[in-house]
Amino acid sequence: MGVTTAIASSDQFLLFPTTIYNRKAASTHFMSSFSADGSEYSSRESDYDVEEIDMSRFQNMDPTGIMEDEVPTEELQPVPMSKNAGNRFVALYWDHELQKGDPNDKRDPWELHYDRDELNEAHVMFCRKRNLYNETFNTESMVDVMRSFPILASDLQRIVGQCLILESTDIKYVKELLAEDPILKSLTGNGERVQDVPLYRWRHIRDYTLRIDDGRFGFPCMMMGLDADPEEVGNTRLETEKATLEYLIRSEKVIMAGPLHFPTEIKDHPSSVAMGDLIMFNAKDRADAIEFVENMPSSQAGLYKDLRVHFYNNLDVTGKFTSEDPMRDAPCHQMKEAMEYWGYPVDDDQTPWLNW
Repeated sequence: MGVTTAIASSDQFLLFPTTIYNRKAASTHFMSSFSADGSEYSSRESDYDVEEIDMSRFQNMDPTGIMEDEVPTEELQPVPMSKNAGNRFVALYWDHELQKGDPNDKRDPWELHYDRDELNEAHVMFCRKRNLYNETFNTESMVDVMRSFPILASDLQRIVGQCLILESTDIKYVKELLAEDPILKSLTGNGERVQDVPLYRWRHIRDYTLRIDDGRFGFPCMMMGLDADPEEVGNTRLETEKATLEYLIRSEKVIMAGPLHFPTEIKDHPSSVAMGDLIMFNAKDRADAIEFVENMPSSQAGLYKDLRVHFYNNLDVTGKFTSEDPMRDAPCHQMKEAMEYWGYPVDDDQTPWLNW
């Protein structure tokens, strides 16, 4: 089988023991007479005064000098899993391909970009509101928007698509969310053609070796490859699976990765077979990104019929806030104020993982 070519679309601290043990002697000499042979310290009387030292006061002191009894005990609970956890989906689309569904939409690529840019804030707020819920607030939210990646054109000047990573207990909730997203509404006739948005189940490989920070040793880049017809590739995916995984681990480039599966209603349905791969990784430049993708064992074996490589941006759609950091462009207190404006109980005790 032929080699697949990637197409980049134009479009320490030192810790001290907490306990100091007292010796058998009832008192301690600050200085003792030194033996003539210099082999040990003598216990004979010193020319210095003897002072009694109460060692008990050091028993409960930690390395910082704080008495343990003075520190209140706080029992920390593990962060609970989201009520929407269990199924991870990916919606990955290209603006111009969705545009084709409306023969009356004559916008050129730059008009699509500018129209999308105007909706960007609305998209972020839409996602954040879906993520902000607890037992008493926004309980109807049935989808967690884990990531939102605007996909960049090869010239890095325009946004040409979007990758949404979503979690939900049911695919129907995912489809409902997509139909309400401001950007997708503008591309699908107010959500009427949302079924045109490519949707996949994503088996995200959650191994620590494939969780390099985005932007480390390069810029975040995305590879999306769709498999060729089974008649053409046969068992190529299974045969190259181990080698491809080893390649990704050795590269130390991968941010997140996993195969794309057919979006069945039931997660473990037999028909939910792998139909492609989605890999986010770091690359120094465009040439480095293409080389990395083309050298993957799966690419070398000709697994993919459609292989695209794009740099992307990363939108903060979590809606979380932490302690203020004056070094940031947008201090976190602004997010807290916004959440209060939306009616979110920012001082509640239900979501400590949000309200640090």
